[in-house]
Parts: sequence; C-alpha cells; structure tokens
Amino acid sequence: MLAVDAIDLHYGAAQALRKVTVEAKLGEVTCLMGRNGVGKTSLIRAIGGRRSVSHGAITLDGAPIHGKRPEQRARLGLATVPQGREIFPLLTVRENLETGFAPLARRDRSIPDEIFSMFPVLKEMMGRRGGDLSGGQQQQLAIGRALTTRPKLLLLDEPTEGIQPSIIKDIGRAIEVLRQRGDMAIVLVEQYFEFARDLADRFYVMERGEIIASGGGEEIRGAREAEIKKVLAV
Repeated sequence: MLAVDAIDLHYGAAQALRKVTVEAKLGEVTCLMGRNGVGKTSLIRAIGGRRSVSHGAITLDGAPIHGKRPEQRARLGLATVPQGREIFPLLTVRENLETGFAPLARRDRSIPDEIFSMFPVLKEMMGRRGGDLSGGQQQQLAIGRALTTRPKLLLLDEPTEGIQPSIIKDIGRAIEVLRQRGDMAIVLVEQYFEFARDLADRFYVMERGEIIASGGGEEIRGAREAEIKKVLAV
C-alpha cells in the first residue's frame, strides 16, 4: 500500500530524516512514535507532499508519488489530519467538511453518513463556525474533513494532543471502525503510549530522524513494551 524507502529530508543544511523506511498496509494501523523533534511530523509532511525528499522513494500501491504535488496525492487517495488540526475557523462545520470535496469527482461530492455515526456532535453543529468548537470537536472535524475525501491512506499527526479523555476515546473507536473496514491504511503519529499500544498493528520508533525500532503490534503489547517506553521516556 504505502512504502517509504530510505528517504532523506533536509531543511536547508539541517537533515531532518535519515534513510527512513516505513510500510503501511490496508486494514492496519501503523503507529509512528517518538519524542518531540525526532522527525515524525517531517515524515508525515514528506508522505503528504508538503516537504520534498532529497533522497529515496515514496510509493502508493506501487506507483511513485514523491515527485507529485499535495493535490495530486490527494486525488490518488491520500488524506492528512495535520498536527494542530488546521480547520477553517470562519467557515461552518458543513463548509469545513465540504472542503474535502476538492479532490473528488463531482458525482462523489457528498459527506459520508459514517462521519456522523463516528462523531455525532458534528451533525448537531453543522451551522456552527469551526472556530467556535472546542479543541476536541475541532479534531473530530479535522478527521471528518479528511474522511470526506474517501481516502485509502489516512495520515493522523498526533490526534490526541491537547484533547480531553472522552474525545480521545471517541477518536480511538473511530480508528477501530476504519481499520475494520479493511479498505484503508492508517498511519498514526502518537506520543501517548497507551493510545498507540492499543491500536497498533505495526509500529516504528524514531529518534534523531531515524527509525531505531520497529515490529508488530503484539510486540509493543508484550516483550518490547518496556524497551519502547524507555526510548519514549514515558
């Protein structure tokens, strides 16, 4: 599905990513973990097309996408929920969701009912401005906007950051629903260890722009839990 093959990424003379290799498969949640500043968001930006890689390849369904613009990647089925949400505060909830129509053919431009099943509050607040929502509600809106594009690859950059526990649980349940559908690969960037541990089918741990540990979900919930917690300083 998604294959990131030995990519490097630079910000001027500073190297943010070094030979990073990651895979994400349909029907799985791939968790990317690490402390602040280790390169997790840089990797998400590289996959989404917001930063260019200086070496290596990124492929989606076997086809290279590392030379494509963000809007081209969106048309191929890639959607990102960025760190900080980046919703439009002066647009209504409905209008924010409808911005997800941009990469879709006209016949597909509707808001999936599934979004309201996972996040009922959005249906109740369709006429409210995005800036009037709480932080947790804005995060739900950002996820809903991404799902409106009907993605086959969903990138979630720290969706639990600054969110109240009840909405963290709602987001976790939504990710479970999306995984069970089996038609989407999910890449989850997360510092909250327990949240990542409970969802991970596959995990990668980053430090100083490199992958230093990886494995299956059963490992993060078993023999390697202490090792990973130590790296994360949890």
